[in-house]
Amino acid sequence: MKQRLEKLAEWLQCRNLDGIIVAKPENRRFFSGFSGSAGLLLITGNSRYLITDFRYVDQAEQQAIQYEIVRHGPSVYETLAQLIRKTGVRRLGFESDFQTWDSYQKMLEAAPDAVWVPVIPDPLRMVKDLQELACIRQAMQIADEAFQTVLGFLRPGIQEQEVAAELEYQMRKHGAERAAFDTIVASGIRSALPHGRASEKIIENGDFITMDFGAVYLGYHSDMTRTVVVGKASERQRKIYQVVLAAQLAGVQAVRPGYQGHEVDAVARCIIEQAGYAGCFGHGLGHGVGLAVHEEPRLSSTGNIVLGENMVVTVEPGVYIPGWGGVRIEDTVVVTATGVEILTTSAKTLLEL
Repeated sequence: MKQRLEKLAEWLQCRNLDGIIVAKPENRRFFSGFSGSAGLLLITGNSRYLITDFRYVDQAEQQAIQYEIVRHGPSVYETLAQLIRKTGVRRLGFESDFQTWDSYQKMLEAAPDAVWVPVIPDPLRMVKDLQELACIRQAMQIADEAFQTVLGFLRPGIQEQEVAAELEYQMRKHGAERAAFDTIVASGIRSALPHGRASEKIIENGDFITMDFGAVYLGYHSDMTRTVVVGKASERQRKIYQVVLAAQLAGVQAVRPGYQGHEVDAVARCIIEQAGYAGCFGHGLGHGVGLAVHEEPRLSSTGNIVLGENMVVTVEPGVYIPGWGGVRIEDTVVVTATGVEILTTSAKTLLEL
């Protein structure tokens, strides 16, 4: 935590800011350790305050030991204004990608003499420390173990939402706080939906089943996707699966320090396009993973962040054909000094169940 706050102080100084208001849950936890659902951080050069309500005072005192805990009254903004006056700060950053217009107006009204500067501190979370990497590894192990168990559960005649429920139960059973996001289970022609959340559809013999899911462990996320076939795969299913697998393997190998996100994306995308499926892969190749399940850096055609050691990203190409079905394969990986470490351990060969 000390190193994170020192890095933040340098970041503020470079932007000529006296302090920052942090409200986004991921940033609030990253810079304080506080995991409650309500609170504001006021961080200046000489002081650190965590403003919260009566529900979280005890928790905040236990988790945010670097901060003075302030319980607010009916208006969190009035308490914030009092602290701004107390510290004497003038130029304050606020998270422009998170604060609503309403909350911004309330901050202006509470502290009209402050100069409010829009900032996005999220990139400070991109490079993970050893503790963060350990949490992500554990979250990934939990998801892998859940998937291995659920393979024995898959069969014709059950609903997609039953599969999702079993995945989430198994992740909880193996130590997850919760699922990382709404679990995607899409079978048959619904597997052509990149974000096909589990429905009441009955799984049938011969269906592709795409399962995209993850676990949360101590606030950190994992994310993985596997596509399997219930029954025997058709020749077309095998062909498209092998195209996606080739793209995914190449994409993983392209992840290395010094490369920009769009360069990695292009490696996998080229394989899919050359196989004749241009237009069937409409999303980016991957995204960062950490305290948020989707964060920087992005592996996409517009991704311009240079990858560095200890960044964590997903690699998840897909081919989606409306009215027929689709395939996606996803691993979570860590950028190393010389290449990549794959955290997802489940096999990627086409499984026929």
